[in-house]
Amino acid sequence: MDSAEDVPLYGRDPLLRALVPRLTGLKYDERARTAREFQHDLPVVLVTGRHGMGRSAVLRELAAHYRDRLPLAHVRIAPAGYTAYAPAASDADGDVATDLVGVLMELARQLAPSYRRPFPVLLPGLFAVSSWDPGDDVDRDAACLRLARLLIACHLADEPEQELRQAWAGAVEARVEPVVPRAPGGPGSGAASISRALHREYAHRYRAGAERDWYRGRFPQLTEDADPVELLGDWYHQGGDYRRSVERTLVAAFRHDVAGSYGRLQRWNREPWPLVLLDDVHLPAGRRFLDLLLEHRATPESPEREELVVVATRLGEPPGNDPGPVRRQLADLVRTSGWERRGTTPSAGLLTVPLTPLSRDDVLPLLEAGSAGAPLHPYLASALHTLTGGHPAATTMLCSAVRAATRAGLAVAPRDLLELSAKDGRPVGEALLERLLPDRRQRDRLTLLSLARDSTAAEALATRLRLEGPEQLPANAVTDYLEQQHWQRLTPPESPLVTDPLLQKLLVHEARRLSPGPDDSRGWQEIHRFLHDHHAQRADEGEADALRHMLAAGGVETVVASLAESFQSERDERGAGHWLRCLRHAATAPTPPARDWEDDRLRIALGAHDGRRYAHLDDTERCVNRLLHALWYLSEPHTEPDPDTCTAIEQELAYLSLRHPSWRVTLGQAARRWPAAARDKRPLPIPGQ
Repeated sequence: MDSAEDVPLYGRDPLLRALVPRLTGLKYDERARTAREFQHDLPVVLVTGRHGMGRSAVLRELAAHYRDRLPLAHVRIAPAGYTAYAPAASDADGDVATDLVGVLMELARQLAPSYRRPFPVLLPGLFAVSSWDPGDDVDRDAACLRLARLLIACHLADEPEQELRQAWAGAVEARVEPVVPRAPGGPGSGAASISRALHREYAHRYRAGAERDWYRGRFPQLTEDADPVELLGDWYHQGGDYRRSVERTLVAAFRHDVAGSYGRLQRWNREPWPLVLLDDVHLPAGRRFLDLLLEHRATPESPEREELVVVATRLGEPPGNDPGPVRRQLADLVRTSGWERRGTTPSAGLLTVPLTPLSRDDVLPLLEAGSAGAPLHPYLASALHTLTGGHPAATTMLCSAVRAATRAGLAVAPRDLLELSAKDGRPVGEALLERLLPDRRQRDRLTLLSLARDSTAAEALATRLRLEGPEQLPANAVTDYLEQQHWQRLTPPESPLVTDPLLQKLLVHEARRLSPGPDDSRGWQEIHRFLHDHHAQRADEGEADALRHMLAAGGVETVVASLAESFQSERDERGAGHWLRCLRHAATAPTPPARDWEDDRLRIALGAHDGRRYAHLDDTERCVNRLLHALWYLSEPHTEPDPDTCTAIEQELAYLSLRHPSWRVTLGQAARRWPAAARDKRPLPIPGQ
């Protein structure tokens, strides 16, 4: 539980213990059968969620509970060009595949040991399209090792895999024909020649059987003496529409072999169908496999009757304008999914299930698990939940940091949560940001630009800080990155650069922590003063943002003076709403770095310094000062709404309402509504809106 990857599975039982058992016919945590919800036509379950929501953890749990109980394959999709692949390695997140052929190869290799005669049609097809770059020994050895492992799994070889790899590499290179100069990727290219040699070596070692007739049915135009499996490899290297046709054929071969392994006897005995777990199918290889599987299943004349149980994960949500998929919340899955195929579109075969955040009740057991030493703050769990919004990875890392601190005898207050250390000794906020935003360059940019109000302000700040790069404008680059990582959808220019509350809090905290000093151009104060000047040029339209940045820079006296002056000089009744909006927005300012500022907001809000520090202010200015500090204090996610502070808000607004000739009604309504909203941690309402 102390690892960032050990995301808790609270609230996932409807998926793990209800839906998947009804798909497989096997109970989740005991070796017993259960009734199946579906017969013959099964949905593909697509689990969705942002980074850190526990998508991979769900698949790991399913793999751990169903391994050795039914045929199971667990594959993690990686981007094209992924180089950390070790062909002999496997981890808890499944073996890695970067293209469709790799996905099919891993599925066949992992499912094959469960079958007496595994994949007789698919296997020669996979050999016919496999290849490597001529002259690249590393690529050759990796490809031959994958094929060797596949042959061993399919009971077609029993030599040690390294010896088998060397034997195949030598045999294939001896068969490679001279390359005839042709168009790159065509049938005469180097890769295509190696594919032909692989196919011929396979056909030499394992006599062709019914698979040739099956493939001939996919190429009805062939002459009798032509080899359809060899043509499969030629088409694959031709690319474009040819490759798409070959990929469709290979997925059909996979389904054909799976269905062929379940005869009448197996069906009568209710032998469970394979469980296929695919992680990150939003990447091209996973998306292609899923699209083809759904397309085949949606074809009415399809002769195959495979009943693969497929659970896949996707980063982010699928497009919301597709009427095909059935969407269900986790709570809807307890007794029945309610899925049935609606229409003939391939996407009608999807059942999408978004992973929901952890609840407040889930946090306390995580904090207490294995903790010892200093007792926990009574409101630490609620503060942590407010900070993270129930995000599983963030909750897990922070709970782990709290437990480590308490075991060391430290008392952890809610305001200390992001000041703790992660397991590796780094600040927990830094470790969490690295987990949620993997690209260091964009993460470093966002740390500074997240302080800006919108894209226009962010671009002005990027120019000021001389943030340059080979791509487009820095502000557009970081919003594109956030959209690609599914943290947000299209970001309007006038909206905040970072719309996710957790991500915004972490980035601002990191900018505060890394601030070099008050006089540095990249320091906290200088950045906020620049942003204040940027918004001040927009007059009333930018007043609220200008005040907020001035408060963040530590200019409390300036903000109080500006608000008090507006209160005393403005007579238009409609100005009350604008004044309250400026006050409310200014009070959301992030606090300056601790080394440059002492947090005395609560004492100031309750009037502790009125007689000395603020004796030079008049009654209205002192009232505005107390009100601003009370709202600023309560705006923090870690603060519990103190009854005295909420009462102070009511009294200060009531006092101001009696001292303004035209704002009495509006301020009086705010005096009644704002304390209740503050107690419930709700947005403060503006009367009349």
